[in-house]
This record gives sequence, C-alpha cells and structure tokens, in this order.
Amino acid sequence: MEPISFATDKSLDFVAIGRLCIDLNANEINRPMEETMTFTKYVGGSPANIAIGMSRLDMTTAFIGKVADDQMGRFIVQYLRDNGIETSGVTTDRTGAVTGLAFTEIKSPEDCSILMYRDNVADLKLAPGEVDEALIARSKVLLVSGTALAKSPSREAVLLALRYARKHGTKVVFDIDYRPYTWTNTQETAIYYHAAAEKSDIIIGTREEFDMLEQFDGNTERSDEVTAAQWFGHHAEIVVIKHGKDGSIAYGKDGSSHRGSIFPAKVIKTFGAGDSYAAGFIYGLMQGWSVSRSMEFGSACASIVISSHSCSDAMPTVNQVEDFMSAAKQA
Repeated sequence: MEPISFATDKSLDFVAIGRLCIDLNANEINRPMEETMTFTKYVGGSPANIAIGMSRLDMTTAFIGKVADDQMGRFIVQYLRDNGIETSGVTTDRTGAVTGLAFTEIKSPEDCSILMYRDNVADLKLAPGEVDEALIARSKVLLVSGTALAKSPSREAVLLALRYARKHGTKVVFDIDYRPYTWTNTQETAIYYHAAAEKSDIIIGTREEFDMLEQFDGNTERSDEVTAAQWFGHHAEIVVIKHGKDGSIAYGKDGSSHRGSIFPAKVIKTFGAGDSYAAGFIYGLMQGWSVSRSMEFGSACASIVISSHSCSDAMPTVNQVEDFMSAAKQA
C-alpha cells in the first residue's frame, strides 16, 4: 500500500471539528455507578481527545467547535490552550446551551459504560458561518467526528467543513463515532454518514459502525472487503475496520489489507482506546510510515490510554509510545 501524501505547504498539521464535552470518570472502580460517589473531571469528546493526542505527538493542532458560556466551557478552552491547541475556531454559545457531560462507569476492565447528558448541548449548536475556511485551508488534515452530524446546525457546519477541505486539498479523516442517543433514527444516521464518508480520504470505524452506515447498501454478509471497496469509488484511500479484541484491518485502494496487532495492557477501562488509536495511526501516516507501522503505533497509544484512568490526560508523547513499544517487545 502506497503511503498517503499530505500537503507540504500548509502551516497547520491537523484540525478537528465536533464534540467538546466533559468526562467525569468514576474514581471508585469495580463497582456500579449507583454506588460511585466521586468522579474526576477531564476534557472529553472523541474529536477533542484525538486533537489532544495529536498535539501531544508534536503535531501543530487546532479545533473547530462550540462550548457553553459557563465554567465547563471555559475549562475546556483553557485545557486545549494549555495543550498547545489553537482555539481561534472555538466559539462560545450565547443561547443558554449547556456543556455535554459523560459519566463513566467502570465495573471491571471489560464492563465499562457511559451515561451521557446530551440535551441542548453547545457543541451541536456550531453553525456553518462559524466554520473558518482559512483554518481548514492551512491544515494538512481535517478530522470529522460522526456525532457532529446528528443535529442541525452542527451537521451543516460539518458538511461545509468537508467542502472546504476538498476545495483546499486538505485530507479528510472520518471517525464514524456512532452514539445512538444523539440521533433521531438510524435511517437519518446512515444518510448523513454516507454524505461524510463520500468526501473522506481515510474512514475509521468499528464493524458495527460500518453496519449502521451501510444499512441501505445490501452488505448482508457484513463483509469487510465489500465495505472497503464501496468507498474507494469516492475519495477514500484507506478504510480501517476495527474488531475489538481481534484488532483492526486497514484496507487500501490498491486491494491490499493489513491486520493490526494489539499490545498487552493492564486495562483499567476500555473507553479512549479508539481515540488514542486514531491519533497514533494518523500521526504515523503523516510521518510517511507504512500502514502497518502506523497501525502498530496507534495500537501502542491505545494500550497506554486504556491502562490509565483518563482519556485526554493520558494521551502519550512520541517518546512514551516508543518506550512502551520497546518494553513490550522485550517482555
């Protein structure tokens, strides 16, 4: 599989658009949420986590999104700035919308769940007029998260961002990121996911997420090969299909496929794995690495994050990932 070529004349490596929220991770683990009394606050939301991951990996990074006009919104913006992420594309809602909250339950390393408060959230109020075309034009990569397509005006803002990216030669990564409680119905989900996937160069999702995307496409066998092939007729160069503990498979436009390995980890919780994997994988591709090497790097990032209590705070540096991989290979 040929390495993906990214623009070399752009001042920004990476910009993400979509969800900015608060994660409240249970401090009392190995018990149900009904018995959990204290939580630790972190910045959350898949695109935010991926952007933080990219910044930790020394990529110049920016964000396009909307936060509530409250203490939580200000906390999010300050955290992004503290992590070296440009926030000129982050606007503040003035309608009384609130910051989305995600309470996490950690019953065991295998049994984790998330209780989301997503009613009238600020991130879904991002309007098309608040998407900075110049910011996307000077970035090598735009990451779009599927959750941002769930409601207007955010969905129109994302579709406009995709149009700007195609216009300016900015590579698009589509993280399907399906959250059922955000959507009205599954038909709506499939239609808007299709619109985004057709404009994307790299598409990343679980098998179940691709099933949601394909519900009108007749892939009753749930074939990864059939899934990947349909997107190569549009802009896609790489399609990554994740199979949980069985690892990921990356399909290339040239017909090749690569299965990613999983590093052993002392798992505390499962969430955050996909976001850290995406950051590591995209970083590798942007270094000109092979798909296999990029997948390995992404897997190492994921193992580091699921061994930690947080998602955003645990995003590793390049040195941390390399040390982890060296130690794992010597073990």
